[in-house]
Amino acid sequence: MFFVWRYIIFDLLTFEQLRLVIVVYVSALLPAVIIPLLHKRKLIPAWVLPFYLTVFVVCALGWELWFNYGLVAGDTVTVRRSAALNNMIPLHINGLMNSLADAGTICCGTLLLVWLVMGRQGTIYRKWNWSAFTLLLSIFIGQNILVEMFLYHDQLAEGTNLSWAPLSPLGPWFDPILFALNDRTIRLSSQLPWLLLTPLIYLGLIKFLNWSEYSKKTSKVSRRN
Repeated sequence: MFFVWRYIIFDLLTFEQLRLVIVVYVSALLPAVIIPLLHKRKLIPAWVLPFYLTVFVVCALGWELWFNYGLVAGDTVTVRRSAALNNMIPLHINGLMNSLADAGTICCGTLLLVWLVMGRQGTIYRKWNWSAFTLLLSIFIGQNILVEMFLYHDQLAEGTNLSWAPLSPLGPWFDPILFALNDRTIRLSSQLPWLLLTPLIYLGLIKFLNWSEYSKKTSKVSRRN
């Protein structure tokens, strides 16, 4: 078995492909272990775990599974990448891995980073703050461009079609190339999900945290009475 895996990893995969496999699994599975563990030990705010799970579902249903299976006028991911990558990240877990990474490493990690950059202000996720929103949007779009340029460039190359998705509503019918660098292209359809998701995440988190605080205050008043 060891020699089989050695052959698959070192002989069939290029360095870029091996890097992609490692990044996908680590960015997906590490937060899936760490966040519930920290939640159980009460080392993170109570809202982080339900937020993480909610964003996972939103990302999966919003675009990842649609792109993965090419559900509406798109190519499946197995068509858009090499056989070696299909073996290392099978079709039926690829969309789930990407959704876990979106929710954990990207969304929760970015929220933490923005909170630190904004001076650990307790109000930025309880009241709309344009500086915080702009920073969130910049990081979400920026990381997505970097991922597409250096990890997923083969899967999103010109000539491949991404499916229509709820958070990519223009589908393959209007999907212009925004810019290209060294024959690697950035397309509108793959940027739209993060462009649309950012205000949904930010506004949703503000509503949820304010509702949680209101519920706690109401509960305390009820107990006193």
